[in-house]
Amino acid sequence: MQELITQSFGSPHWQQRGDVCAAVEDTIDRLDRGELRVASPPAEPGGEWRVNVWVKQAVLMYFSIAPMAEMEAGVMRWFDKIPLKTSHAADGVRAVPPATVRRGAYVEPGAILMPSYVNIGARVGKGTMVDTWATVGSCAQVGRDVHLSGGVGLGGVLEPAASAPVIIEDGAFIGSRCVVVEGVRVEREAVLGANVILTSSTPIIDVTGSEEVVHRGRVPARSVVIPGSRAKTFPAGTYQVPCALIIGRRTESTDRKTSLTQSLREFGVQA
Repeated sequence: MQELITQSFGSPHWQQRGDVCAAVEDTIDRLDRGELRVASPPAEPGGEWRVNVWVKQAVLMYFSIAPMAEMEAGVMRWFDKIPLKTSHAADGVRAVPPATVRRGAYVEPGAILMPSYVNIGARVGKGTMVDTWATVGSCAQVGRDVHLSGGVGLGGVLEPAASAPVIIEDGAFIGSRCVVVEGVRVEREAVLGANVILTSSTPIIDVTGSEEVVHRGRVPARSVVIPGSRAKTFPAGTYQVPCALIIGRRTESTDRKTSLTQSLREFGVQA
């Protein structure tokens, strides 16, 4: 299956080959059941995630062969290529109307979906709360016991196929209206205060020591992060540009769930 997809991706007329189309459909089915994932977690905490490029290629190929179809749920109507999952009860997932999960996404038993959106290729772990109007973009990987607060936006990363998806590791707390895009990785038990915006180029500045330490594309484990700005000089003058500030660490001795909001209170940060 992997070999068929890898060899056929980008080649002309692959849609006419039944074996390739079947491999694509099988890959999407396995993503849907949680048997495959777009990115595999490291064996040890702090290690690197491995992107399963061929799985992302299969998602991209699926868009070419999935037919447009009318869909409905009560009075609501859609016209789209990818059907919505309807197996929440059997899957052990609490889904509050109008929570939406597309085929090819996997939500583990015990997760809670408020009115929210989970796109194809994404994965949401057990015990995670996807709060009201939060979006989990295509291929984003959200760990267990995570809280995505209201209005959080996790960007989808489909192309190029080798690029890493957005990754939110176990126990993280993502505050209201945060935006995490372009394959940024938020490591385990980190806390983002409200309105933090992270792109692959956003400076994430640790200001807890005597000298700043700058990270990009990664929030270290157990960091407490708030929005910030720093001066940057352009030909037209000096302006404040966005950054993120690491202002402290969650202590390992504090219970995971209670420390999510407690960590923010300790540093005077809004959730």
